[in-house]
Amino acid sequence: MALVVALALGVSVFSTWQILLSRLDNRVNQELSNEAEKFKKYADSAVQSVDELLQGYLSVNVPDGYETLFTILDGEVHHLTFAEPLAYLHTNRALITELAAATKPTSSEVHSSEGIVRYAVLPVRGDNQRGALVVAVFYDHLKKDVVDAVRALSVTALVALVLAGLVGWLVAGQVLAPIRLVRQTAEHISDSSDLTRRLNVQGNDDVAALARTFNHMLNRLERAFATQRDFVNDAGHELRTPLTVVRGHLELMGDDPADRAETIALVIDELGRMNRIVDDLLTLAKAEQPGFLSTEDVELADLTVSVLAKVRTLGPRTWRVDEVADTRIWADRQRLTQALMQLVANAVRHTSPGDLIAVGSAVRQVKNEAARDGSTVPMVELWVRDSGPGVAPEDRERIFGRFVRVGSRKHEGAGLGLAIVKSIAEAHGGWVRVEENKGGGALFVITLMHREVETPSEGGSATTDRTGPLLFSDRDSTQEVV
Repeated sequence: MALVVALALGVSVFSTWQILLSRLDNRVNQELSNEAEKFKKYADSAVQSVDELLQGYLSVNVPDGYETLFTILDGEVHHLTFAEPLAYLHTNRALITELAAATKPTSSEVHSSEGIVRYAVLPVRGDNQRGALVVAVFYDHLKKDVVDAVRALSVTALVALVLAGLVGWLVAGQVLAPIRLVRQTAEHISDSSDLTRRLNVQGNDDVAALARTFNHMLNRLERAFATQRDFVNDAGHELRTPLTVVRGHLELMGDDPADRAETIALVIDELGRMNRIVDDLLTLAKAEQPGFLSTEDVELADLTVSVLAKVRTLGPRTWRVDEVADTRIWADRQRLTQALMQLVANAVRHTSPGDLIAVGSAVRQVKNEAARDGSTVPMVELWVRDSGPGVAPEDRERIFGRFVRVGSRKHEGAGLGLAIVKSIAEAHGGWVRVEENKGGGALFVITLMHREVETPSEGGSATTDRTGPLLFSDRDSTQEVV
């Protein structure tokens, strides 16, 4: 940019120089033409001899500051103007001879001790006499004003260029600072693999947008690396034990058919458990990636009832539908089903035959924390409750972590089920919590944003929620309204 500005200023100064010189040339030519016109008018005003004409004209005309006049008569210098000239041209014999030989008005220039002199010679003839009026303009002295003006303009342009360069350097530094910070951050990450650094974004211009995009990219990279690290750590931690068990039993396996059958059964069981662990870990890893959800139009009432119909075979429990929300939302039906099935399976493991396990869904009005007017927003709640021992208050937060097992009973599983439920809820923009059931036991609630699908109802009437609990019993395949 400094080079472009310098080029522009250089072109401007050069153009100004050429324009001022052109104007000076026109001015000098105009002055010579004016003297010629005045001399012609003076000669036409009275009949005089050549000597009287030349002498009389010099007596009535005063030259300008950078101008001088003198006359030539019969080849010799005749009279000089009374004003002292800047340089004596009449002493140049060769010039006088050339000027005396002129037969028509001509103009030219000559070099003198004061630089270039532009002159015009105006010959006259009469009474056997030949004379001439010489008008000389000291061009270089007039040119000094132009040189001074252009010099001042050049100095001003140079100062402007320096100031513009400094200001441009500072402004460019501030504008490019985020880009420089992006480069430095990328270098730091490349050297140390530290993905926690972020750029401080200010403003709303394109550079700020670049910084925000870079921060978003770092967020996704950090989540991806964290997911990869957790997957490797969790897989290495949880798969080490079954692999050791499998290897130990295979090494100790003898030739006895009964012993071999027992060992093979144990190995197959451990391999199946390892397969479930890997599947759960892959589900958790995919939850952090785009495309984990495949949203569609989901009818909550049908989802709630279908989940209960699927889980009845998990154990001899008293199954119930607490409530169903007669609404439709945009969500991933299969992921929500997976989460509810996981909660139900967890409830089965912590309850005894005949205990109650209930599933429900509803639309609740929840206070909007972002608003100051105390307004509420509709939220969808899906829950599973049981009449088992419940969850201790100190365990209600950590049970959603990976490989966490609580309770006095020992149950099968790697402790990944509730972590999967949490991932599915968060992928939908919601959350999951556990609290104490009013009748005893645990209550797991998944809360989602109510992204309702608008569908016209038959006859234009609004639909209502079905709130009557339904009771299912393994001892009887029928269902009744309680």
